[in-house]
Amino acid sequence: MPELPEVETLKRELEKALVNKKLKSAKVLWHKTVAPLSVKEFEKQIVGKKIKSANRQAKILIIDFTDSTALAIHLKLTGQLIFIPKNGQIVSGGHPDKTIAGEQPNKFTRLIFEFTNGSHLYFNDLRKFGWVRLVDDSGLKDLTKHVGIEPFSKLFTNKALVEILRRYPNRTIKQVLLDQTLIAGIGNIYADESCFRAKILPTRQAKSLKPAEIKKLFSAIVGVLKLAVKKKGTSSDTYRQLSGAPGGFVPYLNVYGRAGKPCKVCDRPIQKIRHIGRGTHYCAKCQK
Repeated sequence: MPELPEVETLKRELEKALVNKKLKSAKVLWHKTVAPLSVKEFEKQIVGKKIKSANRQAKILIIDFTDSTALAIHLKLTGQLIFIPKNGQIVSGGHPDKTIAGEQPNKFTRLIFEFTNGSHLYFNDLRKFGWVRLVDDSGLKDLTKHVGIEPFSKLFTNKALVEILRRYPNRTIKQVLLDQTLIAGIGNIYADESCFRAKILPTRQAKSLKPAEIKKLFSAIVGVLKLAVKKKGTSSDTYRQLSGAPGGFVPYLNVYGRAGKPCKVCDRPIQKIRHIGRGTHYCAKCQK
């Protein structure tokens, strides 16, 4: 599943591709993709809407229309967005199986948007976990009401992180970082990388962290995410950018996906364990 840097990258690419385009129609091929609206109602309401901007809240992509409604899109594990202009370069993002560069629509296409200029946006989803919601301001608030603090917002401060850790003293650091109701957008990759940069074991309990360590963790979270956005995300088996190119953060990974390889700092092999149901990577020497 794409994390904050990948969704932020996708958001920026979508904005370039879609702003000011007007929707001519939508064709729903899998009814649950647009639930709770019926297929008929969704297809009817989309006609004539003009795209104003693209935004993101946590891992949710938001396509804002000029009439104060919006499309909220969650790719989940295998979702794809593929934009095909009337003339020019096809751009795509999401799960990078071979269908992303193939003929559109295909057997995994769940929703097709057609624009008045002849271009199309396809929402494909192999496992049907992803969703698209047509919402007003109230509906968008309902979708995002349980989303935690955005790491790039002014609300995310060292003090805020201290308060979060104090609220859940018996949780491990990784449990806290992965809880989307506390901090939005951090997933397995960036939790592991943040802990490495902060020199903290992800399995430690929140209550064990000293003030100086919390400060390092806060700095690490922001630093890792900013660099990942700059490099347009991390390539994995479930993500590519809208352009179809892999993300550029892989060379900067210190622990994630590097089990058994030498630590870039101390040369000790990177460890991988199962923690809270997730593969967790760390260096036993550099992290305490």
